[in-house]
Amino acid sequence: MANKQSSVEELKELFSNSGAVVLTEYRGLTVSRLKELRNSIRDHATYAVSKNTLTKIAAKEAGLEGLDDLLTGPTAIAYVHGDPVAVAKGLRDFAKANPLLVVKGGYLDGKALDAAEVTKLAELESREVLLAKLAGAFKASLFGAAYLFNAPLSQAVRTVDALRIKQEEAA
Repeated sequence: MANKQSSVEELKELFSNSGAVVLTEYRGLTVSRLKELRNSIRDHATYAVSKNTLTKIAAKEAGLEGLDDLLTGPTAIAYVHGDPVAVAKGLRDFAKANPLLVVKGGYLDGKALDAAEVTKLAELESREVLLAKLAGAFKASLFGAAYLFNAPLSQAVRTVDALRIKQEEAA
């Protein structure tokens, strides 16, 4: 009983400290394949196998609703502490090479996700790419603003210069 309670507390802490979670079914994968998967997402997530009944209790205690239907069969969970998109991509890519891994769903931003939503998450560009695009857009906006501020000034200079030339010709 005490062992189960400590397991629930440990799982609750993992849920609480995660920005997102992705639930998978790993039936038929070898230990070495699971280790390979863990290593591939290690920078952004902790991947662990746990008992469904204890996981349901821990998820409920951590305030995560809507995961009960996903907690059937052999379940392993990626507890995301980094970029959720990178983890979703890592799981998707691993599942392509190892069809025995099935993404069942997840939880992100206070909402339960189905498998299709996790796949959509995997199709997003990485955080670094999105930040680079945003920086490029800001840079383009700044150049545009500089051009707009310079345009009236250069137009005024051309007008004054034209008036000067006209006066010189008249004189």
